[in-house]
Amino acid sequence: MRKSIVGLTAVLLSSIAAPALAQDEPAPAVTVTGGATVVSDYRFRGISQTDKRFAVQGTFTIAHESGFYATVWGSSIDDYVAAGSDQEIDLIAGWAKDFNGTKLDLGVLYYYYPGSGGVNSDFVEPYVAVSHTFGPLSAKVSAAYAPKQNAIGLTFPVGTGSVFKKEDNLYTALDLGAGIPNTPVSLSAHLGHSFGPSYLTIGKEYTDWSVGASYTWNHLTFGVSYVDTDGDFITPTGRNASKAGVVGSIGVAF
Repeated sequence: MRKSIVGLTAVLLSSIAAPALAQDEPAPAVTVTGGATVVSDYRFRGISQTDKRFAVQGTFTIAHESGFYATVWGSSIDDYVAAGSDQEIDLIAGWAKDFNGTKLDLGVLYYYYPGSGGVNSDFVEPYVAVSHTFGPLSAKVSAAYAPKQNAIGLTFPVGTGSVFKKEDNLYTALDLGAGIPNTPVSLSAHLGHSFGPSYLTIGKEYTDWSVGASYTWNHLTFGVSYVDTDGDFITPTGRNASKAGVVGSIGVAF
């Protein structure tokens, strides 16, 4: 708290002492942002990646005024997700641009799972998203397509043996968000569908959805959401990682 008060005082004093400089200073060509979050359950497209337990996550992004950006995002995971790995690191490169209130976002995401015991668990997924803001309401439609890869393939029984087959995967989603005017409270809703079969769709296609709310105070954001799917994925401990759950989070941004 004391650090926050000192920082705020410095900002106020600098704006009083040199208002013209603050107003005339151009926006930087390159910006760096980041944050860290603790969640009660890491859900990826509705399915728990932590056996319905806590996860620690972090991220940072470098963005250029041209619209190009690069992001690194990481989370702790349970070892059933990627052949014994206990980390997920997402490496993202993309380009985003606003066209009169409509934002286009194109990029590619590489899922990296260190410590997976030599198993081919990493995969690549290009994505596209279009969003628009209507006053306090925002809407986004997105699609992510992972081409055929070993990491998301499946093993099929054939006679007395089995055969491994590469698979691809398509995920589409609709996201809605709204800030309640004159409050630090925001609401959100999500609907997504995974087209299978692949490892990412638990062997067949399924739908996930969620509703949530968040409260922002200073650099902190407190969130709660209800998440569910119509799929079934049983973890080695016997939990159904794809069934309904309430997820809480505390995040800090810088």
